[in-house]
Amino acid sequence: MSRKVHFVGIGGAGLSALAHVLHGRGEKVTGSDRAYSPYAQALKKVGIEISLGHKAENVAGVDIVVGSSAIPDSNVEIQAAVQAEIPVLRRKTFLDEITRGFKTIAVAGTHGKTTTTGMIAWILDQAGVDPSFVVGGLLPNFGANGRAGKGEYFVVEADEYDHAFLGLHPTIGVVTNVEHDHPDIFPTYEDVMGAFQSFVDQVKEKLIVCASDPGALSLTHEGVDRVTYGMEASAYWRAEEIRPNSAGGMDFLVIKGDELLGLVRTRLPGEHNVSNALAAFAVADALDIPFAISRQALTMFHGAGQRFEILGVVNEITVVDDYAHHPTEIRATLSTSKIRFPDAEVWAVFQPHTYSRIKTLIAAFRTAFTDADHIIVTEVFGAREEEDAVFSGEYIAGEIDHHDVRFMNDFNEIAELLAQNLNRGDVLITLSAGDANEVGRILLNKLRGI
Repeated sequence: MSRKVHFVGIGGAGLSALAHVLHGRGEKVTGSDRAYSPYAQALKKVGIEISLGHKAENVAGVDIVVGSSAIPDSNVEIQAAVQAEIPVLRRKTFLDEITRGFKTIAVAGTHGKTTTTGMIAWILDQAGVDPSFVVGGLLPNFGANGRAGKGEYFVVEADEYDHAFLGLHPTIGVVTNVEHDHPDIFPTYEDVMGAFQSFVDQVKEKLIVCASDPGALSLTHEGVDRVTYGMEASAYWRAEEIRPNSAGGMDFLVIKGDELLGLVRTRLPGEHNVSNALAAFAVADALDIPFAISRQALTMFHGAGQRFEILGVVNEITVVDDYAHHPTEIRATLSTSKIRFPDAEVWAVFQPHTYSRIKTLIAAFRTAFTDADHIIVTEVFGAREEEDAVFSGEYIAGEIDHHDVRFMNDFNEIAELLAQNLNRGDVLITLSAGDANEVGRILLNKLRGI
């Protein structure tokens, strides 16, 4: 007999993926959220009932309630579940339950988790392994961010926020990098490192870490096999002769130990995605998947939503949507734009995400926009945090070290300014983990005359 599981905050990237998996297993799934996000809309299309807004009656008759990390204990549905003695689980606890009985491949890291997880899931799919997976972004190759497969492997994006990844006990663990982020949860870098080490301590068989990142490289677990990857000469899996290709991605040679495996061609731009691909190759090799299958799979991999996603091209003006909201991510995305569009004027619309991140990392934000030609900063997307008038969008715009940076907050006005100033060959990139990617869509409609 299947259970009825209700997700509070089902429209987020994390819970929506879990909802897909449970639905695919035949469980009865419902959910609620404040708005119909693209993730929620995708769930509705497969027949999952979603309520707009949070109400106590939404949990009536359910067996389990799962709450997003962004949902406080004071939420009316959480409170109603507690009063009705319905078990309330958070993502960390539920991850342990949903992956139980599977061989789990968990990808952790401050950056690159979504793309790397997606690469691994796609390779396994193309190898006929039929994995289950949960990813924090839409994968165009699958048309979803989660799936219940019939195979023995479960590929998971292991999110450190709220220590969610400590609900996993992976057979194979991957760490792409470790930087200071989520200061509302991890006040210091040492706190972040401690959480990642706890994650690594739970890996059962193989640990795969990026040799190009000091934080990842410092993580150890004496009880498991440890493999390195990256651009360093010391890495076991490494890439050489890296260059852009005509498909907008990267070509590179893959070396495993002392063995040249061959040339790889991907559709994803930037050296950071070359590194992500090396991690995926290392995982596939650990599962005895032939390199030829992995290479062919990545040739067909189209990335993840909001990861340098080209929304459209009108009048030779290209609009790109990217999830970058940490200084390192912004730097990598803008650097990639100069490789992908070497002759373009690059306009960046940056929506700061959470006051605590801006306050903690402001020094790094000052120098993160070097590769943009023009910058527009919006108001801060506070997410789960209370407004902090000191660290406003206008303040951040004034702190960025750049010759052309301005503060604007009305998305329609921003799109109008862009429509008046972008020329043929120019590129707009929205850098947002909130809702500022709407600027790109408004601009495209203006350019199309809609």
